[in-house]
Amino acid sequence: MAWFDEVLSIDKPQLRFAHISDCHLFAEVNECYFGVNCCDSLRLVLTDLAQQTLDFVIFGGDLTQDHSLASYQLFAQLVNEAQLPCPVLWLPGNHDELDCYQQAFSMLPSNVISRAKWVQSPNLTVALVNSKGSTPAGWVEPAHLTELVCKIKTAAEKNVVFCHHHPKAIAGYLDKHILENGEWFLTQLAQTEQVTTVFHGHVHNDYLQQHGELSIYATPATSIQFVKNSATWQQEDLGAGYRIIHSNQLGEISSEVVWLARK
Repeated sequence: MAWFDEVLSIDKPQLRFAHISDCHLFAEVNECYFGVNCCDSLRLVLTDLAQQTLDFVIFGGDLTQDHSLASYQLFAQLVNEAQLPCPVLWLPGNHDELDCYQQAFSMLPSNVISRAKWVQSPNLTVALVNSKGSTPAGWVEPAHLTELVCKIKTAAEKNVVFCHHHPKAIAGYLDKHILENGEWFLTQLAQTEQVTTVFHGHVHNDYLQQHGELSIYATPATSIQFVKNSATWQQEDLGAGYRIIHSNQLGEISSEVVWLARK
């Protein structure tokens, strides 16, 4: 099965969905990532999402910090316990392994965690891209991007794309792990004239950039945040963050970041 073959169809003229990313879980629920209990932070975000009206949630990668299968199983457990009003879709980050996602999530029904990488609605299409490379930096395989562009050309007039790595430099520490073919990736998307917005995680804070007419949004982490535009690693205590995204009847996108204070 090709990456984009699994489709979530939503017959609604307007969508409301969430983007969460970078939870960096461990096998042990009490273990901390730079002083933050990532399990508690993710549970805080999921509890907040469970109280909202959403069509789906996209998890944007870097599920695990210790690379254990148990950390993926913990994510599945937390999502299942949260009883979200919609399915969670996922894509991989540089810390993640596809086999672990599939093994840990295979026992849950698709209305809890979905395998879909393509969301189809009357006025908007949402695509989830695999940007995991052979190093912590990102890489979108040419064949993968070709498949995406071909799908977009037969999709709705308005399309948004999600990936893990940032495709455009942020003048920050994580630029050493940027999407290495990001300029080409963005140019190919822009040339379709059907992609309006790209969302990513990875950079652990909120950014907004432009590539021509393309808007590029970074979503903060559910775990820890990094100081923006800093060439050295610096942590910033902003709480847990995620993004809510809306589309109107014309397929136009608006979004806002939600910050949650940790107890």
